[in-house]
Amino acid sequence: MFFFITFVAEAHRIRPAITSLYPQTGKSIRTEIQVNLEALIAGIGMEHQDTDDSAVSVEYNRLRAMPSAELQQVFQGLASKFMMQMEIRLDGRPAAEGLVQVVIAEQEDLELARSSVIVLELPISSETSRLDWKMSPEFGDHVIRLMNREGEVVATQWVRNGERSPPVSLEGLSQGDFLSRFLGYMKIGFTHILPKGLDHILFVLGLFLLSARWKPLLIQVTSFTVAHTATLSLSMYGIASVPTIIVEPLIALSIVYVGLENVMTKELKHWRPFLVFLFGLLHGLGFAGVLGEIGIPEPFFLESLIAFNLGVELGQLVVIGIAYLLVGWIFSRRSWYRMAVVIPGSLTISLIGVWWVYERVVHS
Repeated sequence: MFFFITFVAEAHRIRPAITSLYPQTGKSIRTEIQVNLEALIAGIGMEHQDTDDSAVSVEYNRLRAMPSAELQQVFQGLASKFMMQMEIRLDGRPAAEGLVQVVIAEQEDLELARSSVIVLELPISSETSRLDWKMSPEFGDHVIRLMNREGEVVATQWVRNGERSPPVSLEGLSQGDFLSRFLGYMKIGFTHILPKGLDHILFVLGLFLLSARWKPLLIQVTSFTVAHTATLSLSMYGIASVPTIIVEPLIALSIVYVGLENVMTKELKHWRPFLVFLFGLLHGLGFAGVLGEIGIPEPFFLESLIAFNLGVELGQLVVIGIAYLLVGWIFSRRSWYRMAVVIPGSLTISLIGVWWVYERVVHS
């Protein structure tokens, strides 16, 4: 059942670009684009779940190994081409953007992707009221965040691959209607599961493998959802906070456990939903890291949080639905199902989880 799953090492995942807009007092907008610069230069887009699958992975890895000063020089030679891949408009007219600087950190660990920041300055007048933004499809999906002077997110938009963003009000109080905002954050939650959340996918598949019957499966998934919704909400409200260096290895351990329990027992034990609830608390903290990067506008905080959770839940149900249609519906009552599907599948899940525990502990 795992032929539709691609093994993705966290170090080789391409994350969306995040563009933060900092309006200055009536003079300019400082724009900071957080991006995987090496992937952009090499030409590896979001369509690659794993950078090693790309035909230019060797070039990508060569760029990743460069000192920051050397990579700066490479980018400067391509800066004009980079600027041509963006179309920025102020009040419907092309913006006269200027490249200010590129901030590239030293690469301390080659197993981790390096995040760079490209800084632009957009001159504006006191009458400028809105901005819209379009990036080349090479950037893939990206996030636009309008910030205030305190560095807080005022408005957020998720822009699909190659599309132009809706107008962003520079006053920050308008971000489209309720439905567009709600669907936008649902989409972020859904895509965090499919296709980008392999760790969460494997956990949900581990729940499915022990029992393909809908009632016990939905009890487990509901327990998982309630738990991750609780910790995600508490984390986003600033009530609960656990460092990623602790959360990510524990999430990997939860995947190891679920797979091993499937091998050790043939029946769903009464304690399983309670354990799933505890693991869901961990996964919710992982989801909080995603929303923390993107940000939630304060005026739309609750609705955006609800929409994100609904998107996550929908993604989980789609994963279960696909698994059920592929193997559960036809084969789950066969005498050989456990030996041919449950045990090999669960062991595969656990082995991937073990590898992630190692990666996340050693490279944290």
